[in-house]
This record gives sequence, structure tokens and C-alpha cells, in this order.
Amino acid sequence: MSRLVLATRNAGKIRELQTILAESLPGVEVVGLDAFPQLEDVVESGVTFEDNATLKAAYAARMTNLPAVADDSGLAVDVLGGAPGVFSARWAGRHGDDQANLDLLLAQLADVPDEHRGARFRCAAVLALPDGRTVCREGSPGHAHPRAAG
Repeated sequence: MSRLVLATRNAGKIRELQTILAESLPGVEVVGLDAFPQLEDVVESGVTFEDNATLKAAYAARMTNLPAVADDSGLAVDVLGGAPGVFSARWAGRHGDDQANLDLLLAQLADVPDEHRGARFRCAAVLALPDGRTVCREGSPGHAHPRAAG
């Protein structure tokens, strides 16, 4: 059986991608970084979603000698010039505090009329091969308008 590494330790993301890829890649075992405890977490130091996804996928492919897939994603708000972008997960200062990130974003948009609150969720996914080749696909599933909850 062949193996494909998902360059993440996010158990939910791994389960979801295992399910998605099971039909498309029969005979391929999809594993996350937890299968390689000796690997370090990669610092997402890129300035684009593609940069960060490439850093993670290339590291995993190089260190495991297996093909690896990684993604990076976030919210791009039109009136904020595409911010928070690659900083979405740490927009309010602490990585992964979704409520604080949302609260800060909505506070920054407080004076912006609803019709000018356009935003997109952006994602880059990268496949990296052990020989150093990479393939990136980026997408944005449409245009959304962030609104305060309630």
C-alpha cells in the first residue's frame, strides 16, 4: 500500500481528508504528521497561503520521503485590503482563538455598511513530492458578507 502524508496534526482535518480521498485514491493510506512523531511543526512564515502550504508540504515530503499535501487558508476582507489573510488564525494575537479573531474583525468592520463587507475564504493546497516538485491549487468558494452574529 502506498502512503500519502497530510502535513497536519489536526485530527478532524485528517479524518475528513481520509474520507474524501478514500474513493479517489484506493490503495493509498492517508496519514497525518502524528504518524511521524520525530517531525517538528513548521513555522508558517510565508506571506501568502501558497507560501505557507508549500513550507509544510515540502518539509513533510523531504523528511518522510513520501508525497505530502498541506493547505493554508483564511479570510480575505475586501475593505481591509485582503486582511486578515494569512494571519486569520492569529488576527487577535493568539493563534487559534476563533472567537477573539471574529470579535476583532467585526469591531474593525463596525462602521462599514453591510453592502461593503465583502469577503472571501481563500485556500491554497500544495502537493509536494520527495524529489522537490510541488503543485499548488488555490481557490475561493465565492463571495461572502461577514455580519455580526445575532
